[in-house]
Amino acid sequence: MLKKIVVIILCALCPATAMIMQAQELNCTVDIVSPQIQDAAAQTLFKNMKDAMYQFMNNTKWTTDNFGPAEKIDCSIFINITAENSPSDFNATMTIQSRRPIYKSSFNSVQLNMQDINIHLVYVLNQPLLFNINTYSDNITSLLAFYAYIIIGTDYDTYSMNGGSPYYLKAQNVVVNAQQAGEKGWNPQDGDQTRYWLVNNLLDESYYAPLRKAAYEYHRLGLDVMYQDPARGRAQIIDALTQVQNVYNVRPANYNVQLFFNAKATEIANIFSEATPDEKTKVFGIVNAIDPTEIEKYAQLKVTSGE
Repeated sequence: MLKKIVVIILCALCPATAMIMQAQELNCTVDIVSPQIQDAAAQTLFKNMKDAMYQFMNNTKWTTDNFGPAEKIDCSIFINITAENSPSDFNATMTIQSRRPIYKSSFNSVQLNMQDINIHLVYVLNQPLLFNINTYSDNITSLLAFYAYIIIGTDYDTYSMNGGSPYYLKAQNVVVNAQQAGEKGWNPQDGDQTRYWLVNNLLDESYYAPLRKAAYEYHRLGLDVMYQDPARGRAQIIDALTQVQNVYNVRPANYNVQLFFNAKATEIANIFSEATPDEKTKVFGIVNAIDPTEIEKYAQLKVTSGE
């Protein structure tokens, strides 16, 4: 994996650098809004919960790898409190986003752009957020740990083939432990767009292996070579999109395919806006079949007879 290679080289060159690089993996911002709940006590609680979540995400050591400050994974969690069941019990939605840099570029590529609508939070002022991978503590820590592992696994998958598997397995372990609590989103019967199916699909090699291969080829072999050879990069991205289409053909309306395009629609449109007519035609055919609800984003890829 590219990140690990860079770290190993720096550590070999300078032992002092190795000590500095004992850092956590995430650079995660956390925001909580509560448009329907404005009383002072609740706002104090939300501020306290936000700070606790921020510390939890950014100060927990999620892997055994060492990250330098510039290598941390940029991500964000946005929580919208939708209902107050009691002064410490809330329903909410959670938006999770993550990004990774494109090699030799000032641009970042969105990896995750998703919303979890089945969020139940029970939190009291100054509650410690304690997590153990082998046990269930509470829904808040399970939610945060699950998405931390998904963020890391998604990032690692873009640097090496199936590099995210250890972290998807950890996320799956969080799911198994959380099922005992009866909270929504952790069990297969809770719907097909849940945490349970998100991670189970990622680990299902029988149907979804091409989707993870596509993530690697799209980023490492496609985006990361665009600075040197744009034509080769676009060709590799088209091949990756074809693999995503193959998964879609077998599993139409699949949650993970939907999440891929939630993250990539704007980027795909931008990448191929200056492509050849043949490339545009290929890409438009894929996105028109898989992502028709966002077809306006791809309008510039539709080749007219005069091109």
